[in-house]
Amino acid sequence: MEIQIAVAKVNKYAVSESGDTLEVVERPTGGISVVLADGQTSGRGAKAVSMLVVRKVIGLIAEGVRDGAAARAASDALFADKAGKVTCTLNIASVDLHSQTIVLARNNPAPMFICRGEQIDSHNEESVSLGTSRNVRPVITELRIESGLTIVIFSDGISHAGERHGQPMNISEALRSMLEDQDPPPQQLADTLLAHAVSLDDNRPADDISVLVLKVSARSGDDVRRMSVRLPINAQK
Repeated sequence: MEIQIAVAKVNKYAVSESGDTLEVVERPTGGISVVLADGQTSGRGAKAVSMLVVRKVIGLIAEGVRDGAAARAASDALFADKAGKVTCTLNIASVDLHSQTIVLARNNPAPMFICRGEQIDSHNEESVSLGTSRNVRPVITELRIESGLTIVIFSDGISHAGERHGQPMNISEALRSMLEDQDPPPQQLADTLLAHAVSLDDNRPADDISVLVLKVSARSGDDVRRMSVRLPINAQK
């Protein structure tokens, strides 16, 4: 088997900096973790908050701290720094080769979706954002690594897409239409979900949007690990 991870991100319309931050870190016992944080509001202030959270989390994971404890520590740090007045959502998706599981930690009111073939399960258990109190804990989901598993995680820009026009995005149906009789690669899945959300906002996203897709598939090719990043840059006038 092999794990493929894809991300698609876009800023809020007319805002130069995204309040969403995403980082990847290798786990000391084998595997990788992807950390996605969304700071309250948008722009530079939100970016500073999400970066504070992500850097705290990836630093602790790299030291061997468990994901849940890392999330709680980041929440405590944010609460202490902002006196409970600023919040941040957090998702951690970890491929743990030591336990042969995928561990999903969620401090995000937005749901995540776990797909096995055409079966799509929404995980929308009550979840509290970081920084709201000193007693914040993540919702933890642990899955056995198995071929055919697809996990879709996103910031709340997806959840709220289309709301201002009275056409909220039906994420479950959008996923179903792509997965029925198809086996799209994770980047196609992330790109399509993002494009659909942006179109519902008339191509002027009402919020920062990030989509993370993790897929387990049959192994193909060599033993080389690869990562590819695309960062569009607007030329300065």
